[in-house]
Amino acid sequence: MSLNPFFLQGTRNEQFLVQDIINEQLKIYGIEVIYLPRKIFKTDDIIREIQSSKFDDSFALEAYLNNYDGYAPDSDIMTKFGLRLKNEISLTISRERFEEFIVPFLEGISSGIRDGLITDYDFADLITRPKEGDLIYFPLGERLFEIKRVESEKPFYQLGSNYVYELSCELFEYENELIDTSIEELDNTVKDEGYITNLVLVSTATTATATATIATGAISEIFLNNDGSGYTSAPTVSITPAPVGGTNASAVAITTSIGNVKSIRRLEITNAGAGYTIAPTISFSGGGGSGAAATCSIGGTLSSLQTISITGSGVGYASVPTVNIIGSVGSGVTATVVAGVTTTQISSIRILKPGIGYTEAPTVEFSDFPTVGVGTFTYNEEVVGQTSGTTARVREFKTVTSSVPGVLPVTSMRVSLNTGKFYVGETIVGSSSSASYTIESYEDDSYENPYDVNEEIETEADSILDFTESNPFGDY
Repeated sequence: MSLNPFFLQGTRNEQFLVQDIINEQLKIYGIEVIYLPRKIFKTDDIIREIQSSKFDDSFALEAYLNNYDGYAPDSDIMTKFGLRLKNEISLTISRERFEEFIVPFLEGISSGIRDGLITDYDFADLITRPKEGDLIYFPLGERLFEIKRVESEKPFYQLGSNYVYELSCELFEYENELIDTSIEELDNTVKDEGYITNLVLVSTATTATATATIATGAISEIFLNNDGSGYTSAPTVSITPAPVGGTNASAVAITTSIGNVKSIRRLEITNAGAGYTIAPTISFSGGGGSGAAATCSIGGTLSSLQTISITGSGVGYASVPTVNIIGSVGSGVTATVVAGVTTTQISSIRILKPGIGYTEAPTVEFSDFPTVGVGTFTYNEEVVGQTSGTTARVREFKTVTSSVPGVLPVTSMRVSLNTGKFYVGETIVGSSSSASYTIESYEDDSYENPYDVNEEIETEADSILDFTESNPFGDY
């Protein structure tokens, strides 16, 4: 018998012992790497080719670096595109550590996919072992490597079991993958990779517009004689009686709290009415309070501001803008109004004082600009050009506020192009933030991956070849 008869071969205890020894060796002599499982968003329906993927989970794992002398110095290859640096590393990781530390997490996601509880991903098969296409972050070189081959039987069966995985990895070539692990050092490794385009953006926000109407016999002013107390909500304002052959006025009450007392702050007119010959009565009902009282005056034969109608709500208002009433007033008082904003748009314009003495309908203008844009793009989100259909990943988004009054802030963004090319003047929209901006200008694409453009060779070429030398055989 060739095997030692005094030792058992392939028992569970012996296998556990070997596995523990290997784990200890990896912890002592290995290095810490970060394992990033690939989550698949979309695959081709025919050949199941991955079209969209994401890396948003990371696992610290000890590994033994099998080749460490310059990332496999024999891996430089010549292609039809020129010399390419195809850096490689080979890592050995513990099978037990992977199956007990990473697999349960992936299995939990896969179970959610199978049960229909998770619909964001499509990677239910990624649960048993390291997969080709997953990433390894190598801290010593601050680089990402992609797993190209997984060897599960090296070394061959010892005591009837396998204890390690050997991972053959190549330097990761970024395409359009989403990498967002919340580890800044790791995420920044691809921040400047890919076809980087610098965009100058302008706001898609628009200024609101409104028109005013005037009328004779309208309410020219409302006086709040007593603000009342105890109101739990705004009371209903009634203006009676309605004018004969005219238009009845309407108004709303705006409440406020001072200390523990909630009372009426002011009255805002929604319609000043028309055709009043005598001042109507103003009364309050509801709201849970009491004691409020108000009176009004009418313009008689002189015209007052009757209504203001919003013709364009605008987009992008983060605060209430100032509304100016511009027009000729023959005699009397210029009207004053106030605007309301809901979800970045002008929702209402109400009249505080209708004024008196207008000879023609005034012009309504908004003196404040909308905000710089609509929304805020988030790092790594996909943006889509609404005209070109071009997609890109956001690498940086920032706003520089101008010191000149009345000048909108300048917004710029760096993106990594996925497909196509943007058009000047088209609107881009964020897929997750729903932010919307218009492209004012951009710089031409610049590929910033130093590994694919052979930056090392380019910088060293001048010390090898002297292109300043003249032809030793003379000029033609």
